[in-house]
Amino acid sequence: MAGHGAAASAAGYLYQTDWALVDLLRKAHSRPDHAITLELHDDVAWTDVDTNDPLELLQVKLHMTSASAGLGDMAPDIWKTLKIWMDRPDVGDLQGPELSLVTTSIATEGTAAYALRPSTRDAELALERLLAAAQESQAVDTQPSRDAFMGLDPSVRMNLLGRVRVLDGQMPVEDLETRIREALTWGLPPGAQAQDRFVAQVWNYWRSVAVDMLAGRRASVSVSQVSTWVRELRDKYTTENLPTTVPLSSVTEEHIRFYDGARFVMQLDLIKYASNALRTAIIDYHRAVTQETEWLSDNLLDIQELRSFEDELRFEWTREFETMVQDLELDALSPEDAEDTKQRAGRDLLNYLLKSTAVTVRAHYNEGFYARGKRHELAGHDDDTRRIGWHPDFVERLEALATGVSSSEGNARSAR
Repeated sequence: MAGHGAAASAAGYLYQTDWALVDLLRKAHSRPDHAITLELHDDVAWTDVDTNDPLELLQVKLHMTSASAGLGDMAPDIWKTLKIWMDRPDVGDLQGPELSLVTTSIATEGTAAYALRPSTRDAELALERLLAAAQESQAVDTQPSRDAFMGLDPSVRMNLLGRVRVLDGQMPVEDLETRIREALTWGLPPGAQAQDRFVAQVWNYWRSVAVDMLAGRRASVSVSQVSTWVRELRDKYTTENLPTTVPLSSVTEEHIRFYDGARFVMQLDLIKYASNALRTAIIDYHRAVTQETEWLSDNLLDIQELRSFEDELRFEWTREFETMVQDLELDALSPEDAEDTKQRAGRDLLNYLLKSTAVTVRAHYNEGFYARGKRHELAGHDDDTRRIGWHPDFVERLEALATGVSSSEGNARSAR
C-alpha cells in the first residue's frame, strides 16, 4: 500500500508540474508581465515578474477515480487546502492573491465547492456549507483545519472565501499532450513528425526548468522567457535552420565503446590522434550520425540537400589535402622522421578542418558538432571513392589494414 501511495503522490507532482506549463502557455497572451513558480508560494503560483509577489495561488489536485473525489464538504482536499491558505499572514486581506483549487474532479451541485466555482459562485452558501461540515465532521485528519476555520473572525472567513475559486473538471493526465499542442498551435512547424519532435523539445525544456525551480536553483520562469524560448525553437524549424535534438548528455560510455575499431577511428589512429581528442571525435561522430537520422526521419532534411552538403565538405577537404601533400618535404628525412612529419601534417589538416565553418548544412545552422562529426563519417565511408582522410598515405594504409584483417579472419576460420 505504501508503494501505491507513493506512486499516486508522484503522479500528483508530475501532473501539477505539467499542468503549470499548460496554464502558462494558454494564458501567455493575457499575462505577458507575469511569471510562474512551483512549490514556492504554493503548489503553483502566478507572480509579478518584477517583484515576485504572488497574484494567484493554486493548489493542484489529481484524482483518477471518482469524478467527485475530494470535493465533498468534509473532504480532506477542501479542508487541507483551506488550512494552507489560512496559515498565510494575508488570510483576511481582500486585496490578497486569488486562491484557486485546481482539480480534475467535478463539484456536485449543493456543495461548498460547487458554490465556489466561478460560474456558480455563491460565497455565502459556501460559508454555510463549510460551517456545517466543520461542526459535523468527526474526521481526525481534518480536525486542525476545521478548528482553525471555526476560530477565524467571521469577517476574515468571508474575506477568505471571497478570494477562493474552485476550478473543477480540469484536464485529465491523458489530455495534457493535446492541450499543449493546442496552446502551441501558433508555433508548430509543418508535418506531423516535426510537430511531435517540436512538442517533445518543449516538454524537455519545461521539465528542466521545473527541476531547477523545485531544486531552488531558480525562483520562477516568466511568460516572456518561455515565449521567447518557444519562438527561438520554432525559428530552427525553417528552410535555413535545423533543430538540435541530440544533446551532448545523450552520448553514453557504451556509445563511445561501440566505435572501437571503426574505420574513422582507424583514420585517427594513423595520425596518432589519441586520448581525449579521440574521445571527443567519437562523440561528435555519434551525435552527428544520430542527429542526421532524426532529421531525415522527421522529413526536416532532404537527401539531396544532405548530398550537396557532403560534396561541399569533400571539395573543401580535397583542396586542403592536396595542399598538405604538396607542402611535405620528406627527402632529407629518415623513414621514422618522415612518418612523424606525415602524422603531424595529418593532425594539422584535421584540426584545421574541424575548426572550419566555411561549409554548413544550412545557412543559420551553426552547431559545430555536426560538421565535425560529418567529416569523421566521410573518413569512415564504405565507398573508398567518397572517403576522405588525414594521413597523406591514408588510402594505402587502410588497404593494408583491410588486407591484414582479412588474412587474420581467414586464418581463424582455417583453425576452426
